Amino acid sequence: MMTSPAQRKVLLAGASGLVGSQILRELLANTAVAEVHVLGRRSITSQHPKLHVHIVDFSRLPVLPAVDEVYLALGATIKVAGSQTAFRAVDYAANLAVAKAALVAGAKRIGLVSALGANADSRVFYNRVKGELEVALQSLAPDALVIARPSLLLGDRDSLHQPLRIGEKLSIPIAKLLAPVLPGPYRPVTAQSVARALLRAVPGASGVVVLASDALARIGHE
Repeated sequence: MMTSPAQRKVLLAGASGLVGSQILRELLANTAVAEVHVLGRRSITSQHPKLHVHIVDFSRLPVLPAVDEVYLALGATIKVAGSQTAFRAVDYAANLAVAKAALVAGAKRIGLVSALGANADSRVFYNRVKGELEVALQSLAPDALVIARPSLLLGDRDSLHQPLRIGEKLSIPIAKLLAPVLPGPYRPVTAQSVARALLRAVPGASGVVVLASDALARIGHE
């Protein structure tokens, strides 16, 4: 039996991040979404009648409420995480654990914030972990898996207390300048566009759908 649009119940992990915070904002404003369940290690400041915040240990998730779809936006940097092992525990293990628990709770569709260059066979650790997560999620065989692979992300990091990394400070201005001549997948894209594109693509998706930066920007502005 199909769930009517007004009955949609959604799970989100990573609501405090650059893209995750935009996904949360869009979900709360969406009249077709009845409930938004956020998983996090700490509380968030957002309040809304349909928002339910669950403080969890991602290594020991509780039974989750019934949901129709799940959005995975958990992420870290190796510098913030402290080690490659700690980074993998967030970007791979925690996201995968949420996906598995969400499917048990009834979710049929998954939206994932991945990254340009994600490849399970990559020699680059960051790209390899992102790619391994994509492969692991596909093996769960949801009705739909929509993978967002943004290039450089643009957005208000200051309000989230997320200072730009050195590489981002150097590359974002250059990428903005060269955006008109860069191949589509390599163009910078706003976090808001990534969030909106996922939220527009996931509910009606089927199978595995991969959206690069240019597709995310286009769908996110439609």
